[in-house]
Amino acid sequence: HPIDSENRDPGNSASTARRRREPSSHSASTSPGIGIDYGTSNSAAAIFDGSDIHLVQLESDAVVMPSATYIDRNYRIKTGQAAINQYIADNVGRTVELSAEVIGEVRTSTGQLGEHGLPEEASTQKVYGKSFVDGGQQGRLFRGIKRLLGSNEYRRLMVFDRPFRLVDLITPLLARIKTSIESRLPGSSPQPDSSGHVCIGHPVNFEASNADGNSRALSLLSEAYRYAKFKRQSFYPEPIAAALSYLFAHPNCAQQTILAVDFGGGTLDLCILNCIGMEFDVVATHGIALGGDQIDQLLFRELLFPLLGKGEMWRRAGEDREIETLFPFEEYEEFLLNWAVSYMLNQNKFTTPLMQRIEIGDAASKNFRRLYDLIKNNFSYLLIQSLKDLKAELSTQQIASIDIPELDIELSVTRAQFEQLIGGILEKFQGAITHLLTQANMTAGDIQLVIRTGGSSLIPAVKRILENQFPGKVVEHDPFTSVAAGLAIAEFQGLGNCGLSSGCISIYNNPSVPIRERVRP
Repeated sequence: HPIDSENRDPGNSASTARRRREPSSHSASTSPGIGIDYGTSNSAAAIFDGSDIHLVQLESDAVVMPSATYIDRNYRIKTGQAAINQYIADNVGRTVELSAEVIGEVRTSTGQLGEHGLPEEASTQKVYGKSFVDGGQQGRLFRGIKRLLGSNEYRRLMVFDRPFRLVDLITPLLARIKTSIESRLPGSSPQPDSSGHVCIGHPVNFEASNADGNSRALSLLSEAYRYAKFKRQSFYPEPIAAALSYLFAHPNCAQQTILAVDFGGGTLDLCILNCIGMEFDVVATHGIALGGDQIDQLLFRELLFPLLGKGEMWRRAGEDREIETLFPFEEYEEFLLNWAVSYMLNQNKFTTPLMQRIEIGDAASKNFRRLYDLIKNNFSYLLIQSLKDLKAELSTQQIASIDIPELDIELSVTRAQFEQLIGGILEKFQGAITHLLTQANMTAGDIQLVIRTGGSSLIPAVKRILENQFPGKVVEHDPFTSVAAGLAIAEFQGLGNCGLSSGCISIYNNPSVPIRERVRP
């Protein structure tokens, strides 16, 4: 249908304006559509040949691959599950020993003439920097890089003595995905450019983004895909892609207003679509930084921090009297929550207070011994992974356990306790849906179908919130692959935006501008 692109409403309410959808440079008839969902926690890819969706096998036994990159001391790179396995083999359980970084030497004397009239070697002294080097560290594992793309605080991350741009950490993963796609394309020897095009998914809003955070993140993503040899690129919002794959699989959803809920590892992305036959209007979109990673960190704080000494008192001798205060656990918290840098806790300013507190020998000393052992043996990742497993198990069981014999930690958590712990996150989830409905000038009664996708959407409390607000209308749709499938369809049908330079990406992040798309069966 012709759509008037001149009548755009810059206001905050949903507008009746329409924008003409110009197809991207990729033609629907020339080659299959390729879609890649590079996610905070996991990644997936799909191929659409015009009739069927083919999920690409990215791991030896799975179509979903962890979004992980591991770089060893020789700067050799592994990605996916192999990256995690190598990190665990090289790092978990080893003793961490930090030494001050040597940044140079200075001369402390000018050199004197010796007894034979020859100058002696001048004395020198090493100059130490403020940072510390973990000499035994075999490699670094990077996960959740997508969460950093919208921020200008993380332009480079240090890998041993070399600074790496975020693009450098993403590209190897995308290059591996491209190789897997090439092996899945029809024909034994695909043409050189047959896999050089892609539809790239993106959240409604990247995490930690400011006014220009979305454009910065998209630019970095585009650069990484380009280095991975994806020369022709289009872009499509992830929640709309999830809805698109559902509409393709269920073509009888005509004349319905649909809410798509994509709750993943880093962001919560929402959109409302008004389906009209084989077309749909994007009525409104909304996205916030809320996902599985935030839940994991919350569980760490609430379940494990008390077992590591948080909230305990510390009695020690002062100059003229005994001093008793809370142990300064807050100085350890951010390092523990960000497991990739927790090895930095192995400095005297952190370990000496721990040893002093352990020597008191009271009941709480065992908690500080756990924290000391965690630091010395680099067990932070082990704890985070245990919490992820607990969260997943509570999606299907009423009770789950954490058992970490290395730290003498064993505890059970009921689903009711878990839901109480994440109550604040659930309130934010509900608030985001309310915000979207208000933005679209709709009520829950105006929604005929709710599509639920993303790993965090499997949490029973999340399901219950949606069921209570939209009774009998909620369907689960391929939690880990729906976005990749929708992106492949979008590219095949020419629905994705044609590139960063076109200026058309921003329309998807402007909730006041509905967009009409066509879904071809």
